[in-house]
Amino acid sequence: MYQHKQYAIFIFVILGWIGGFIALAWNLIGADIPLMVFSAILVLVAFLFHGLTIKVNDKTVSWAFGPGVFGKTVAFDEIESVRAVSNSFRHGIGLRITHDGWVYSVSGFSAVELAMKDGTYYRLGTNDQDGLLAALKLHITEALPEISKEATSEAE
Repeated sequence: MYQHKQYAIFIFVILGWIGGFIALAWNLIGADIPLMVFSAILVLVAFLFHGLTIKVNDKTVSWAFGPGVFGKTVAFDEIESVRAVSNSFRHGIGLRITHDGWVYSVSGFSAVELAMKDGTYYRLGTNDQDGLLAALKLHITEALPEISKEATSEAE
């Protein structure tokens, strides 16, 4: 079983920067309701998006942000292919839909793309691209033995 959690360093930096302004405002104008509500929202965002955990077990691959929210579980027999990709600034961080498919990312540009049999694409941001790709390819070739036979005949 493969499991890896990437922490959201970029999100922490941005939230810390905003938190500095909140602390300054709190000191200058005191604790008022809008400032406390905004602070609570930042704490909630930090809790929900503090990292991205990707798990690969014998039958599925799953991923989720923070404590297990905004995630998905996919069976290996639904996956057509996997490949290493590099996200750009337009892919951003967090959860979003782009022209490349669904993007789940918390930090950095390296990702693994899952191409599903129904035409959907998922890009999973990770700082362990090689490890995740190896774990996925191991289970996908076991789930799809005809693809591994074609790949070995092409390699010869």
